[in-house]
Amino acid sequence: MKRNIRFAALLSAALMFAVFIGGCAPMQKSCERTWLDTFDTVTQVIIYADSTEQAELYAERFHGLLSEYHRLYDIYNEYDGLVNLCTLNRTAKYAPVEVDPRIIELIEFSRELYELTDGTVNVAFGSVLCIWHEYRTKGLENASAAELPPTDKLKAAAEHTDINDVIIDGNTVYFADRELLLDVGAVAKGFALQKVVETLKAEGVTSMLANVGGNICTIGSKPDGSAWRVAVENPSGAGYSSHLALSGASVATSGDYQRYYCVDGKNYHHIIDTQTLMPSKYHSSVSVICRDAGLADGLSTALFNVPLSEGLDTVNSMDGVEAIFIAKDGSISTSDGFSLYTGN
Repeated sequence: MKRNIRFAALLSAALMFAVFIGGCAPMQKSCERTWLDTFDTVTQVIIYADSTEQAELYAERFHGLLSEYHRLYDIYNEYDGLVNLCTLNRTAKYAPVEVDPRIIELIEFSRELYELTDGTVNVAFGSVLCIWHEYRTKGLENASAAELPPTDKLKAAAEHTDINDVIIDGNTVYFADRELLLDVGAVAKGFALQKVVETLKAEGVTSMLANVGGNICTIGSKPDGSAWRVAVENPSGAGYSSHLALSGASVATSGDYQRYYCVDGKNYHHIIDTQTLMPSKYHSSVSVICRDAGLADGLSTALFNVPLSEGLDTVNSMDGVEAIFIAKDGSISTSDGFSLYTGN
């Protein structure tokens, strides 16, 4: 293993991160793995254990668990013998559908996040998001024909985004609105990562860093006792905006420059404001640090969709949550306790 290596989430829907890993304690062995088959992004992990064999087993366990969540939370593809979110979007409008408890957990977590963010993060917003996805895909395939979704089409779809129309009864889910669709893009990677990390921690992992498309979660510190060092990339591509020190914490970023298409010379990114039904205009990126990867993922989207003053007030009112906001002009604002994670 190289003494210094760089992790980069090349296909992330959020900002790219670089993770720098220093020397390790002599009695600990590491395993590093990279996969391209989960959540349509790059997944990377480094795990330390008492032996190389044990570290490799933990890495494969991590990948196996994450793959299960990927299939369950996939809204675009169905799999033989599995009822997932794609299946749910197709069938739950007709009758209650029995699902895996992990789908119930995600929906219930998303409902709590909806309340916490006053509806800024809404997994029932799929009818609007699928329109943007369709137009963005066509625009990327044929730039000369790229166009924006018609406003009246977006407004009509927005009439079918009430999260209260997602009815959970025991282990079944039913959509009271037949045109409602779930889209869990704002929460699924972080939530799944948190659940996998909790499982591995319970199974004995004490030192790990995982990166799922820019959603980073850590268990403990590095074996030598030092924190994991994570660099948050500048949206302009010019170096890094901040270097973080994480021990048992998570960080997630929402940004405007990795998933977008161009219409009449203007870029339109993928993070849609639930109020305007248009790409959010307030920031270039927002990164959130907290102990829970699912909460960090959801909050980064929520804060990206509100003005800076409101976002700072929100973060500063929450225990154990910090954030860095990067404006479109490159200026940087941070929450009151952000320096606790930078060593400054």
